[in-house]
Amino acid sequence: MKALLLAAGIGTRLRPVTNKIPKCLAQIHDKPLLEYWLNLLLPNGVDRILVNTHYLPDAVHDFVCKSPWKERIDLVYEDKLLGTGGTAVANKAYFENNSFLIAHADNLTRFEPTAFINSHVNRSSDVCITMMTFETDSPESCGIVELNKQGIVTAFHEKKENPPSRLASAAVYIFEPEVLDFMASLNLEEFDISVDVIPNFIGRIQTFYNSDYHRDIGSPESLRLANLEF
Repeated sequence: MKALLLAAGIGTRLRPVTNKIPKCLAQIHDKPLLEYWLNLLLPNGVDRILVNTHYLPDAVHDFVCKSPWKERIDLVYEDKLLGTGGTAVANKAYFENNSFLIAHADNLTRFEPTAFINSHVNRSSDVCITMMTFETDSPESCGIVELNKQGIVTAFHEKKENPPSRLASAAVYIFEPEVLDFMASLNLEEFDISVDVIPNFIGRIQTFYNSDYHRDIGSPESLRLANLEF
């Protein structure tokens, strides 16, 4: 399986950390976030990883060139930010009509990728997306999910006040090719997966609960907390 790690964002909320480095290279215990992702995925069921760049791309390029995983990493530069969905569609051919993993490289996480992949392989026939979930301490800033007894998403609340729970999408997914086909059919250059895609697949998304660790490194405070917790 191939993966797309979204790493192009400017990281405005993480300033001043991101004044000189891209968000994906923010460090937890002296190790960049992107390094955690590579070390997590590449030994555990992911064959190759595509990393998109935009803000300070040379820094990401230099990091990848020095990585022991460099032979299994591909980089693609976006002159214009395309959003999470636009990036996936722009690189549709890379996935060769196969299922693929997509995640934000500026999150810090720990889970078992092989278990995540196997849960998708063993999904029911009507499921086309596997979504990782976690318990968040800031539900108003996340996409909150409601599930049925089978763990299928029945409702999705994207960054709304007073959401019904703390169970959130970790923005780590495995998509079937039909999801990417749907995204391409939108004919949008720039769009967001959470806003423009997920609501269209309610009832066809199964969940995989991350009981270990997951945090969006979206602010200096979240970066500080991650360094304390992880």
